Amino acid sequence: MFKTIKKDLPASIVVFFVALPLCLGIALASGAPLFSGLIAGIVGGIVVGALSGSNIGVSGPAAGLAAIVLTAIGTLGGYQNFLVAVVIGGVIQLIFGFLKAGVIGYYFPSSVIKGMLTGIGIIIILKQIPHFFGYDAEPEGADSFFEASGENTFSAILNIFDNITVGSTIIGVIGLAILILWDRVLTKKAKIFQLIQGPLVAVILGIIFYSVTQSNEALAISQSHLVSVPVPEDTASFMAQFSFPNFAVITNTDVWIVAFTIALVASLETLLCVEATDKIDPHKNVTPTNRELLAQGTGNIISGLIGGLPITQVIVRSSANIQSGGESKMSAIIHGFFLLISVILIPRLLNMIPLSVLAAILLVVGYKLAKPKLFKQMYDLGWKQSIPFTVTVLGIVFIDLLYGIGLGLLVGIVVILLKSYQNSHFLHIEDKSNGKHKIKMSLAEEVTFFNKGAILKELDSLPRDTFLEIDLLKTRYLDNDIIEILEDFLFKAKERNIDIKLTSKRGIVENPESFVEFFRTRPQSSLSLN
Repeated sequence: MFKTIKKDLPASIVVFFVALPLCLGIALASGAPLFSGLIAGIVGGIVVGALSGSNIGVSGPAAGLAAIVLTAIGTLGGYQNFLVAVVIGGVIQLIFGFLKAGVIGYYFPSSVIKGMLTGIGIIIILKQIPHFFGYDAEPEGADSFFEASGENTFSAILNIFDNITVGSTIIGVIGLAILILWDRVLTKKAKIFQLIQGPLVAVILGIIFYSVTQSNEALAISQSHLVSVPVPEDTASFMAQFSFPNFAVITNTDVWIVAFTIALVASLETLLCVEATDKIDPHKNVTPTNRELLAQGTGNIISGLIGGLPITQVIVRSSANIQSGGESKMSAIIHGFFLLISVILIPRLLNMIPLSVLAAILLVVGYKLAKPKLFKQMYDLGWKQSIPFTVTVLGIVFIDLLYGIGLGLLVGIVVILLKSYQNSHFLHIEDKSNGKHKIKMSLAEEVTFFNKGAILKELDSLPRDTFLEIDLLKTRYLDNDIIEILEDFLFKAKERNIDIKLTSKRGIVENPESFVEFFRTRPQSSLSLN
């Protein structure tokens, strides 16, 4: 891991600046103590980062769980009771890992994964535009279309014009200009600009701008537009920020329901992020998904025991890590230590960072996830790829992450069924002479109940006086449902004067009395023709 420290250290700084406002914003949106988000970010970086098999994935509190957490805290009667559910949820994730449930992650269609990345990129841009102009009505990290403030994603953008903060906007524009200049020009000029990342420079300038303009009525940035890290007065007040689970409620059924919900949603979100992260990883590493579930479970147990929010792997942090050149898990681990050290030693300095500068950093991250050329690439791949992709993007933007992925996956399944319907067989009209149609129907390699409709429709449309050859030579698996369709077709074939020739590895038979008898080895179930 230390071989790539020259790339991982600068990347960890960028991830730190991306993670800091998100940890605080997600905690605020969850109705939890602000410090709980930082605990989850620290544990996600150090513990999960160390245990994970991913080189570039970064874990922390996830916006997708904010609504679940907010509701659960009220349902369970307090945050300490909720922490019990987080710990149990972590244990359930360990069980998922030991049962090798991580294999589920490999079954998400590529079009949905790409839609997820693009949708997240778009939602980052849309959600950060208000913060960029100093309109901070909604906490950082929110990803739902309908916001807690009563606005939605687009109404919040329209309301910017009545709520612009001049100082925040100026330093946001300066920060964005620095980031673009750094990315497009300076990093190609000298190695020093690769070591010192543009986001660090933008943040330092933001702190300087805030300090210099405090006495200027027009440009001053108020506390509500700055990072807000809890500031302990001494060791005792720092330790008082930690909460601990109330295990007296462990027998409460609601606690177990919330725990299972957290485990299931956090695991699915993690597996999706793993797939997405691996897809944009320039080195194309493959993350062991079962190990990831074990790492996430361990992280959630520790986070819950010391007062932190639930943890998942997060695509925003992970993509920022990749875009900044991170190559090993050291970048995730170091970013966790940066969070820990900074909240202990320099919380007041952190509270001088304008949110608009951090919004500028996230705007760049969002743009790189949702580049316009990707839409053309997906369109060129055809409707079977572009429709699930588009539905996923729209679902994420207009509802939220999990609903968007669910809708995209549902459409992807429908597309698979349509493809299966279309690819069940091939018809060859070989001869129409002598008043008799000669048709050859070659069945696909695997024919399941998904193909019933297509085959039934084709058989039903055969004209009278047809010679039908059914070719099963390439078929390795024939579902019993298809055998029953062929069996039922025998009656209609006699009525229509249709002669049948069946060719398979079991032999050749003309006008069989019964297809079930022909395949009598397994007449009551699906048939393997190997």
